[in-house]
Amino acid sequence: MSIPKPTGPSGTYFESMGITPELCRQILQTALSNGGDDCELYFQHSASNSIQLTDGKVSQASTSLDLGMGVRVIQGDQVGYSYSEDLTPSALLNAARIASQIAQAGQSLTVQSPTIHSVPNYHPVQTGWDSVNMQTRVQLLRKWEKKAFAQHNSVKRVDVFLRDGASVIMIVRADGKMVEDWRPSTMGYIQCTVESNGKTESGSYNVAARGGLEYFSEERQVRLVTEAVNRALFQLEAVSPPAGEYPVVLAAGPSAILLHEAIGHGLEADFNRKNISIFSSKLNQQIANEHVTIVDDATIEGSRGALNIDDEGNETERTVLVENGVLRSYLHDSISAKHFGVAPTGSGRRQSFRHTPIPRMRATIMENGPHTHDEIVASVTKGIYCAAFSNGQVNIGGGDFAFYVKQGYLIENGKLTQPIKDVNVIGNGPDSLSKMDMVGNDMRVDEGGWTCGKDGQGVPVSQGMPTVRVSSLTVGGMG
Repeated sequence: MSIPKPTGPSGTYFESMGITPELCRQILQTALSNGGDDCELYFQHSASNSIQLTDGKVSQASTSLDLGMGVRVIQGDQVGYSYSEDLTPSALLNAARIASQIAQAGQSLTVQSPTIHSVPNYHPVQTGWDSVNMQTRVQLLRKWEKKAFAQHNSVKRVDVFLRDGASVIMIVRADGKMVEDWRPSTMGYIQCTVESNGKTESGSYNVAARGGLEYFSEERQVRLVTEAVNRALFQLEAVSPPAGEYPVVLAAGPSAILLHEAIGHGLEADFNRKNISIFSSKLNQQIANEHVTIVDDATIEGSRGALNIDDEGNETERTVLVENGVLRSYLHDSISAKHFGVAPTGSGRRQSFRHTPIPRMRATIMENGPHTHDEIVASVTKGIYCAAFSNGQVNIGGGDFAFYVKQGYLIENGKLTQPIKDVNVIGNGPDSLSKMDMVGNDMRVDEGGWTCGKDGQGVPVSQGMPTVRVSSLTVGGMG
């Protein structure tokens, strides 16, 4: 099952479930009955499908559905929140009464009659998954499996996975603004196991976007399969490097996971409003090389992190965080924007109607600099090149981070030489920013299915960067 894009007039999707503008007004009034500075309702109807093929057989197939509403009352920087999986009027009004308890004898807002507003479309879809039958999905997976086995005679096992889904959300605010949005998603994943001379290794690759069936172009399918096989074969030849302090070259695209974790989270405004982030006192200060410009962009069409509106109903944008090395902005939701006296950046996001929105990244990008990839590699006498990352962790307050590099190379005398794996890279976010002394001109937005976790919530994100040299990081290997 999948939710098709609504084709009727705006504002009619949830009305078909009995959620009228008048009922929304009543829920908002109830939520603000004890006072409060602001309030919004968040309705969500979601469906997703997943199917997995292992050893030529369908090993997993599932469909999930979700439906409900969350109501948030804001007083100062305090939040009252409640949700309901029951969309009957009595259940929704009861949720509003629970959320209202955060407010105490404040001045009540006058709730405006809801009026529908249009939204942009940064994720156009040609062939929605609601029109794709299960047989077509299975055929697609069998095609990937067959291509993977044909790539190399060392391939002994292939697992292929496809997920698709869509949500319709509606946000109704006390000021009368009402918006509906349809949010599609898809992801393809392949893991290959290879064996050679008694040694077994595995590698995987995935691609994801806000797209329909057309997202899996022939070119993208070939890349999906080839990358998965090559990553597995790479592991057969790779070794762990010796530990030490080295110049590190971060490859264009997937290395942006370091940008996301080590720097991006520290620029989310709730951490700065609470003076938790190491960047809290650095606004409008030089924090990086003049070639470093970092943006968080919700408007990259079709990207996994693209958003037409955020989960507070605010318009999204391309937010410049660092401009030529100077910290220019944080990522704001409505609460932090009011605290700092600025406009929201459209960064208020939530996992579902069960969660309250908080400042989150969307697509975090380091823009191009003046150097070429080859020039950057050639500048390093002895160091490492990081091509594919796995998990990582960061301390927001101190900015310290550790990342696991799944795939890379030694750099010796300006050339990529020995393949390396199982590498821990350790550093500090602000310190690493200051040490990014060469920025490439080959920026690439990674196409992987990244999900960002924060405060128990996961949301889809994108990230990208050009090739970058960091003059020194701590490398932990097994050599």
